[in-house]
Amino acid sequence: MLAEIITIGDEILIGQIIDTNSAYISKELNKIGVKVFQITSIQDDREHILKTLYEAQERVDLVIVTGGLGPTKDDITKQTFCEFLDDTLVENDEVLNNIHRIFKKYIKREPLPSNLKQAQVPSSATILQNIHGTAPGMWMEKNNKVFVSLPGVPYEMKYLISEEVLPRVIKRFKRPFIFHKTLLTYGKGESEIAETIEDFENNLPAAIKLAYLPSLGRVRLRLSSTGTNQKVLQERVNSQMQILHKLLEDIAVGYEEETSLETRIATLLTQKGKTLSLAESCTGGAIAKRITSEKGASAYFKGSIIPYETNLKSEVLGVDPKLIEKYNVVSLQVAEAMAQRSQKLFHTDFAISTTGIAGPSKGDGVEDVGTVCIAIASPLGVISEKFNFGNSRKRVITKTVHKALEMLLKEILKN
Repeated sequence: MLAEIITIGDEILIGQIIDTNSAYISKELNKIGVKVFQITSIQDDREHILKTLYEAQERVDLVIVTGGLGPTKDDITKQTFCEFLDDTLVENDEVLNNIHRIFKKYIKREPLPSNLKQAQVPSSATILQNIHGTAPGMWMEKNNKVFVSLPGVPYEMKYLISEEVLPRVIKRFKRPFIFHKTLLTYGKGESEIAETIEDFENNLPAAIKLAYLPSLGRVRLRLSSTGTNQKVLQERVNSQMQILHKLLEDIAVGYEEETSLETRIATLLTQKGKTLSLAESCTGGAIAKRITSEKGASAYFKGSIIPYETNLKSEVLGVDPKLIEKYNVVSLQVAEAMAQRSQKLFHTDFAISTTGIAGPSKGDGVEDVGTVCIAIASPLGVISEKFNFGNSRKRVITKTVHKALEMLLKEILKN
């Protein structure tokens, strides 16, 4: 079974917003055995929308459209669907009542005529009630193909996908099973991993596909298979994944469906009853953001200091200024002192420190742009490493975060 996702909005095409809706919908459809054949972003333009709908119905069984359902004149999706379906707009009492409910409860005023106009829907549409917004979702059919129209607001779209669309798709279509398992690795690049697992890849059963999914500082390896017997499918993929995991056990963190690097760290710290603090200079709180994104982080995370200015490393964190003067602010010696001071100030078992030059200028440093020193203080002492992550500021920060968490995990496993 094939599906197509269409996002409507000039704001996507000019780069004003990023299309995260398609990624979410694709992932959710894949979970229930629906393969996404194509993703298309188009203008708020009648002819463009019509042309795309006609083309999509020739390719796929299910078309999901997001966007173009607002109260303003440039939102023309419903009118265009009427033309496509040879239908007319009618006022739907269920949607109208929902609009009045939302305005009364949250906005505290009467809806404008433009808001009430959102209760007009194609007469043949099945309404997918949007309890989080005034624009309804709509389920429509033509020539035995299904067309779903959803609001573009991400949290409204996600609610309708999970509560309305997926259950209906499961009931309406016969689908194969699709099973993925993804191994998370840190510390080696794609080409180095490919060399290590070359024989494994060459001997994979034809029914199982391997995909490399590299990003800054990490590589995900996904095994996928499709079939009609879910149990056999999972056993087949899991069996090969066990082999792959053993080949890469020195850099494997866990499985994407089950964990992440920060989740693994959280689990270990909680199990061991250990605590963590941070002293972030060049990363500016990016590591703290990753750590505190985990539920229950307060059980093991004490806090962070961001001594971005050189003087604050001494005045606030307590690093000896003579150390900075002797070795430079971006040095292994200063990184180690920062980690140890954080460990002492917060009374934690572990501490991470980062000091570096993210760019584009060198600031107070004398090293090349992209130079970063990371240190980990633990009950066993302190370790540090020096890197150069290139001249892209965003890349430097992201790779520093990944490397710091990778180094922390290794130290936790030692203790």
